[in-house]
Order: sequence, then C-alpha cells, then structure tokens
Amino acid sequence: MALRPAHVIIKALDPAAVGRFWAEALDWQVYSPGVTTYVGPAGGLLWPHPEVVGIDVVPVTEARTPQKNRLHLDLATRSAAHQAELVARLEALGATPADVGQGDVPWTVLADPEGNEFCVLEPRAVYRDTGPVAAVVADSADPRAMARFWGEAMGWTVHDVTDEHAALRSANGVGPYFEFLRTPGAKSVPDRLHLDLLPFPGDDKEAEVARLRDLGATDLDVGQGDVPWTCLTDPDGHEFCVLTAH
Repeated sequence: MALRPAHVIIKALDPAAVGRFWAEALDWQVYSPGVTTYVGPAGGLLWPHPEVVGIDVVPVTEARTPQKNRLHLDLATRSAAHQAELVARLEALGATPADVGQGDVPWTVLADPEGNEFCVLEPRAVYRDTGPVAAVVADSADPRAMARFWGEAMGWTVHDVTDEHAALRSANGVGPYFEFLRTPGAKSVPDRLHLDLLPFPGDDKEAEVARLRDLGATDLDVGQGDVPWTCLTDPDGHEFCVLTAH
C-alpha cells in the first residue's frame, strides 16, 4: 500500500494571479476546472500526472503571515546562464528577492507575488532530469524520521539521509525529489503550502488513512467540515490531505 502525491497546494488571496505566475515560471499551463487554479504541464489536463507534481492554487481569505513557509519549491536550472536568465524572467513576472537568512549561497531565494518563498538553484547534476521543479523541500526537526514516515507513506525511495538532510524520490525515478532540511524552530502558524496525496485506483482511502495514523500521522481539524478528503499532520507537524480516489 502507498499513496501518490497529487499536487502541492498553495493557498492564495488571488489564486488566478498566483496560478498564472507559476504557470509562466515553470513554462506550464493553467487549468481552471472549478474554484481552484491548477497548474501542470501543457498539452491538456492530466491529473494526477505520472511524472510531475502539479500545483493547485486554492482561494483563502486570510493573508499570509510574515513567518517563513515551512514548505517551498526548489527550481532546477541547466547552467549558470540559465539560472541568471530564469531569475531575471521570474522577477519580471513579479517575483521579489527574499531573505530567509541564507547568507552567501549559490542559489537565489525569491518570493512569488503573495510572498511564498522558493529557490532557483545553481545547476546540480542530481536534478538534471526532474523537470522544472527540482524538489519540494520541507523544514524539519528530524529529517531521519521524516524519511521513514514519508518513505512508507508514498513508497518512495530514500536517496540520502543524514541528521541534517533527507531526500526521497519516486521509485520510478521521475519527477521532483521530496527533501527535508533540519531547521530550528517549531511550527507556529498553519502551513501556506502542503501536499495532497491520492490513493492508487482500487485502494481503500480509509485503510490508507489508518495506515498513516499507525505510522505517526495525526488528525487535523482546520475547520474543513464534512469533506471527502482527510486532513492530517505528519510527525513533524506538516499538514497534508488524503483525497478520495477517482
């Protein structure tokens, strides 16, 4: 049993504008099947996509707090010139430089039009085949524990694990990595970004949710009411949802 990532949720005051930004940033396409704005590869809506993790921008009424997000995206580049070109293009689209205490590093930290931080990485061989999103990265108090939990939750392969960093990727070797970086400080506000997971066809959603609870997930009430998905937190406090299989 395992779950697959359906998409990364981004909460936004203006989901259409944030969706357009990310579509242009990633050279993807905007799809608007309902109240949310979905961003995925061009060529027609394919959800869940077998090779990438899409972005679903959902409307909220609460503005983002000043605290740094605990989840962010890292974008891949092919060369130093490509990195510089991408940063310039993103800033022209409305991204702004962000200081999260990174100091002098070879990557560039930016924020999207609603202040959500992301990184444009320098070229790294490990991300040469991920597509535009190199990794979904989460702050963590215990990367080793997160590697165990999420490896079991999604059936992904652990590629690297230390006290400071853990990286997982689909067992099929496609799409972005899911990474955890040891970061001081406890969670103090709800996450602005989170993952939605989806059972595979024929799998039982409630059985999957029970399995996650056995792995250490905790039920979460964010005022969602009677909905077909289940809200949980992982052992590190990251929010995520398990959707109903289609």
